[in-house]
Amino acid sequence: MRDYRKFNDEQLLSFLREGNHAAFTEIYNRYWKKMFEIAARKINDLDEAEEIVQSIFVSLWQRKTELRIKGSLNAYLAVCIKYRVIKLLDKKRHEQKYRDSLDSRILTDASTEDWLSFLELKDKLAELVAVLPDKCQLVYKMSRERGMPQKEIATTLNIAEKTVEAHLGKALKTLKAGLNHFLTTLL
Repeated sequence: MRDYRKFNDEQLLSFLREGNHAAFTEIYNRYWKKMFEIAARKINDLDEAEEIVQSIFVSLWQRKTELRIKGSLNAYLAVCIKYRVIKLLDKKRHEQKYRDSLDSRILTDASTEDWLSFLELKDKLAELVAVLPDKCQLVYKMSRERGMPQKEIATTLNIAEKTVEAHLGKALKTLKAGLNHFLTTLL
């Protein structure tokens, strides 16, 4: 039985072209760790680095009969790592661009939908306010739309603060009931 550790890379490649598993195993043992370290350093992902190295060795075995390497095996494998890493990083970059684009569209769609829901809710609130009794409607608008305090509303309308409070209570109760009904029909 031969000790393949004693053979140089050119001899191992010659044996590999003949389909020699032991020669392939020696090449694998000789270069796997080095290739893995290079790939892992470049892409910062151990699983993907391992996947890259394994795919290179699978390709090496599958193409063993037509494999013609100019220069050293070490240089050839280094170039293989380089191109696989570039290809993976390019793929990741394209995937990230796609995800960003998709996220942007989803955000746009969601914000458009939210805006339309808001407008619909605002219209419904305006409808509900419009059907309140006149004095109740006036007190509500002064309080909520103009931001006037209850005391000022009472002074302006020449009514008691308790009356302002009662009108606001009635308006809020009516609006809440109407909006609750509206919101349950949306769902």
